[in-house]
Amino acid sequence: MSAIIDTFIAPPCFDEITLLFQDDHLLVINKPSGLLSLSGKNPQNLDSVHHRLVKLFPGCALVHRLDFGTSGLMVVARSKTINAALCQQFSQRSVRKAYQALLCGHLADDEGVIDAAIAKDPAQFPRMVICPIQGKPARSRYRVIERGYYQEKKGKGLPVTRVELMPETGRTHQLRIHCQQLGHPILGCDLYGGLLLPGADQAERLMLHASGLTFVHPVSGSTLQLSADSPF
Repeated sequence: MSAIIDTFIAPPCFDEITLLFQDDHLLVINKPSGLLSLSGKNPQNLDSVHHRLVKLFPGCALVHRLDFGTSGLMVVARSKTINAALCQQFSQRSVRKAYQALLCGHLADDEGVIDAAIAKDPAQFPRMVICPIQGKPARSRYRVIERGYYQEKKGKGLPVTRVELMPETGRTHQLRIHCQQLGHPILGCDLYGGLLLPGADQAERLMLHASGLTFVHPVSGSTLQLSADSPF
């Protein structure tokens, strides 16, 4: 089996991380699109959410990650104890997550569920594949917010549907590959068909944003409910 080589080099990200919540135990941030969650092995991929935050908050750890192109809410623990407690909430699926996305085309249904197991695709790193045999269970719900057109300059432009996505599991690339499975990939998604339709190459980013997050503070026991408006 040949070794997987990651040749991706992230272009510079000049957008800042926005701090939405801070106390002695944890942070909630709004990550910009185009910023890695964790630094890569290649020295040219040093800049990341963790690389920036650890300078201000020594010892902090990311509780979960967002893809490079995805923007939005992330939880950061300020100690190992808090990190373990928050990771347990994520693994137990007690954290409620909501995303906004622009999907290519107009969805026929106003809401629905995508239930499709996901596995790694060793032949096409870093892609994932739908695989009912070897894949891990993955389930996402969606709700249509509005149907419209993207880049409406000359003519109608590309038909798109703005949706709220609610993942019930947390697999790698889950929402991106589930939307492709639905027949309506996320606009701007290079791995799962979001650049293939005429006009889709005008998308300046992956149109996926982590817009809502609800979890229990591991020390106070209070419910934290945070939101971040979609930038697209």
